[in-house]
Amino acid sequence: MKEAIVGKGPKVLIIDSPIPEPGPDQIVTKVIVSGSNPKDWKRAEATEKPLNQGDDIAGIVHSIGSNVYEFKPGDRVAAFHQMMSPGGSFAEYAVSWSHTTFHLPQKTSFEEGATVPLASMTAAVGLYQRLALPLPWHPTNERIPLIVYGAASAVGSYVIQLAKQSNIHPLICVAGRGIPHVESLIDKSKGDTIIDYRDGDDKVVEAFKSAAKDNGGKIEYAFDAVSEKNSYKNICKVLDSKSGAIALVLPGKEYSAIPPTIRKAQTAVGTVHKAMDTDPFQNRGGTEVGTPDFGFVMYRLIARGLNEGWFKGHPFEVVPGGLGGIEGALKNLKDGKASAVKYVFRIADTDGVGKS
Repeated sequence: MKEAIVGKGPKVLIIDSPIPEPGPDQIVTKVIVSGSNPKDWKRAEATEKPLNQGDDIAGIVHSIGSNVYEFKPGDRVAAFHQMMSPGGSFAEYAVSWSHTTFHLPQKTSFEEGATVPLASMTAAVGLYQRLALPLPWHPTNERIPLIVYGAASAVGSYVIQLAKQSNIHPLICVAGRGIPHVESLIDKSKGDTIIDYRDGDDKVVEAFKSAAKDNGGKIEYAFDAVSEKNSYKNICKVLDSKSGAIALVLPGKEYSAIPPTIRKAQTAVGTVHKAMDTDPFQNRGGTEVGTPDFGFVMYRLIARGLNEGWFKGHPFEVVPGGLGGIEGALKNLKDGKASAVKYVFRIADTDGVGKS
């Protein structure tokens, strides 16, 4: 099969590789469309050995492991591949764990499906595992203001959609060129609003303070889907100094500018693939529920949301050339050229696919 290996630059090399075999709890999917994420170039920059960095799978089940019971060959699925492990989505065939694989409704295209896995779970883990906000099946009846910084990004957009299912409002959204997209997601009748970061940091903070005044003078929760360029510094100028909590998406940073009295947590979406987690409910007897279990349940809810229409994939752009288009797309992501759009790749458009 053809497989794209991503190195520093980013530079992409397309090679011939054997079709992977699934482990007992794994699924091998024939990839119809692969998604992409900013981490695909960022991880490549931080790693000496080039690797297939793709993690968003959408396609048809090819083979299953001996313990897999929900899926069979021929099923339409999407899946979150385990980051930094073999079998990524930048290939004709990819590997995923069964618990981070979900059925793709017939109404959902493979292109839309490829925008969902990693970013949607990042949103879910941040909202519910890190900020401990009310779950969609236990929606709140109370007013809970939530700042969503980077609301037009895929993660930010999924934060909005999930928060709405939890009846979390008002959503105080920060965006720029993607404001029209955010407008299509929020509910202004419940106080949701948008702040344009292009007006400058002072204006953003001023708008935050105005929003806080409209909500009893207190904002306790923020989801920072940017986590750089002063985003969290702006948030912390209004977040409650005693009870505030912020979810951050970028790993490997200390975020020393965040006051010690504000609870900060990195989303760490990769924990849905790990047995060990810092979940406070671990080791208390009964059924242990950690982040892998949370991922299992949440992906099935997201699949239901796609089918029922209350959850939608992110706007996407199909990059010409299949795997051959990955390098250019990752360079665009690195240069900040993508706004309110996900780059996706139709594997069949790759030169030489099906010939090896």
